[in-house]
Amino acid sequence: MNSEEFSKYNGEETPLRAAQLRMLSILVEIDKVCRKHNITYWLDYGTLLGAVRHKGFIPWDDDVDICVMRKDYNKLRKYLQQELPEQFVFTDWTTDKYIFSNYARVRDKKSYCYYPYFTKQKEQGLWVDIFKMEEVPSMNTKKMIDFLYGRVFREIHHFGDVAYTSTFRRYFVRLLAYIAFPFVFIIIIIARLFAPFGKGLITPSYSTNPYHCRRYAKNIFPCTEFEFEGHKFFAPKDYDTHLKLIYGDYMKLPPEEKRINVIDLGSIKFFD
Repeated sequence: MNSEEFSKYNGEETPLRAAQLRMLSILVEIDKVCRKHNITYWLDYGTLLGAVRHKGFIPWDDDVDICVMRKDYNKLRKYLQQELPEQFVFTDWTTDKYIFSNYARVRDKKSYCYYPYFTKQKEQGLWVDIFKMEEVPSMNTKKMIDFLYGRVFREIHHFGDVAYTSTFRRYFVRLLAYIAFPFVFIIIIIARLFAPFGKGLITPSYSTNPYHCRRYAKNIFPCTEFEFEGHKFFAPKDYDTHLKLIYGDYMKLPPEEKRINVIDLGSIKFFD
C-alpha cells in the first residue's frame, strides 16, 4: 500500500500530519512510563488498525487509542501525573469536573484544537485516549449497565452544562442522576462479582459508552510489540482475531465519504 496515495490526508505539510506527530510524541512518553513501571497497555481501535494496515496512523485518523486493565489504571494515573514531561498532562474525571467520560486522556499543553464537548475543560490540546478495560459477564450485561450508568455518570460530571441550554433541565437531570447513582453502582458491583462467567470477555469499563466491541483476554495477553510510526509499542498477541472482532474485514479500506475527522483540523494551533 503506497503511502503517496494518502498524501491528500496527511502529507508532510498538512495540519493533520502535524497533529499526528504531536500525538505520537505523547504516546512515546506514555510508553516510557508504562515500561518503567511494568504496566501492561496495548494499542487498540483505529490505532491498532493503523499499525497493522499502515505501520502507523490511518492516514485520515486524528486520535490515538490505548487500553489498560482496570486493575492497573490507578497506578498508571499516579505515575503519569508524576513523571510526564511538563508539556503533557494527564486528565480524567478526577482532575476536571467537566470531563464526563469514564476514560482518561493525556493532553498536550502546547497545542489547541476545537471539539464542541471539550469547551469547558481545563485542557484543550491534542490528546491520546486511555481506555480503562475490565472483564464483564456478558455483552448484554455490559450494554444494559452502560445504558443506565453512562447517562448517570455523564450527568453527574456536568455534561448538561455543555449540552443543555435550559438551566432547569441541567439541574433537574443532574438531581435524578444523583438519586439513581447508588442503585446503579450496586448493579455494577454485582456484575463484577459475576465477571468470571464471561470467560475472559473484556470491554471498556462500565459507563464507557458506546464502545461495546467485545475482546478476549486470550487474544490480548501476553501482549506483543508492533511497529507504529517507526516506534515499537505493545499490541494484542493475536491482533488479527482481535481486529476482526471489532472491524470484520479490517484490511478493506472504507469509502472516501467515511474517512472523517473527529476534530476540526482548521482549529489546530501549536504554541512552540
